[in-house]
Amino acid sequence: MATTRKLSGRKLSGRTRKAVLLVHVLSAAAWLGIDLALGILVVVALSTDDTTTAGIAIQAVDLFAIWPMFGASVVCLVSGAVLGLGSKYGLVRYWWVAVKLVLNVGMSLLIAFALRPGVREAAGIGERMLAGDPAAVIPSGILHPVVVAPTLLLLAYVLSVFKPWGRIRRSAEPVERQRRDLVGAVQL
Repeated sequence: MATTRKLSGRKLSGRTRKAVLLVHVLSAAAWLGIDLALGILVVVALSTDDTTTAGIAIQAVDLFAIWPMFGASVVCLVSGAVLGLGSKYGLVRYWWVAVKLVLNVGMSLLIAFALRPGVREAAGIGERMLAGDPAAVIPSGILHPVVVAPTLLLLAYVLSVFKPWGRIRRSAEPVERQRRDLVGAVQL
């Protein structure tokens, strides 16, 4: 049965590949959707003059964004790895796949180790805003991740559709043949 085979060196069966591809596409869509919702909440928090609205919006980011977004990124990473290992594309055979892999790993790590503490801090500022603290101001730097992350995710979508740049390395077989021809020529 194709689903119980090892993935390294073997292709996924049609049904299995489609199921994993569906999970991959849906997790990527969820990730982008969560990122866009996060962006809307951050823009609302930074652009409103109403401290109650700003405080609630920035606290909502902490409630829903980090762990669902991190979960979607991990599901996207795992399903992408399964697709890569179970298809002709591999994980590092083609530039577009390798770039997507690096983007996914990098962004997942940033969610867990950089965005999470910043959002937690901003949520604390939101609590202070709701309590009436006039010194509580949401840092404008929280806008950077909500611009950069969707841009990188859209780049990953473009790479998936257009598959640019070709293979990372060509097959070693022609190189071996060429070396043998050169060795034979030198012996003559």
